[in-house]
Amino acid sequence: MKSFIKHDRLDHLGITASIACAVHCAALPLAITALPMLGLEFLANIWVEISMICLSLLIGILSLRLSYPKHQKVLPVLILVMGFLFIGTGHFVFERLEAVIVPIGGFTIAAAHLLNWRYSRSCKHQ
Repeated sequence: MKSFIKHDRLDHLGITASIACAVHCAALPLAITALPMLGLEFLANIWVEISMICLSLLIGILSLRLSYPKHQKVLPVLILVMGFLFIGTGHFVFERLEAVIVPIGGFTIAAAHLLNWRYSRSCKHQ
């Protein structure tokens, strides 16, 4: 039961990180002019964005790797990959639509964690 609590918390952390990433990417274009006045100009730094993406990727891989043997459902993995594809596409392919595509990717990653969490909770066997 102790390992289930760790998986549960990883998915909650993953949901939080993914939503924070989505909000950051959606709000940044709107708030970029106000950031220096608020002392938050560091949020517009590319390294903040890269760090958020890497943190979400690390948490996602770890969470799904630990819980997949328990529920053996591939759908959360596919949704996680789709979310990161949205983020990559928004950054490198359709840069003009980045403010729309990247937040969709963040929310998609959060959905993968939510689905993984639900599958883990509904699984009856060890």
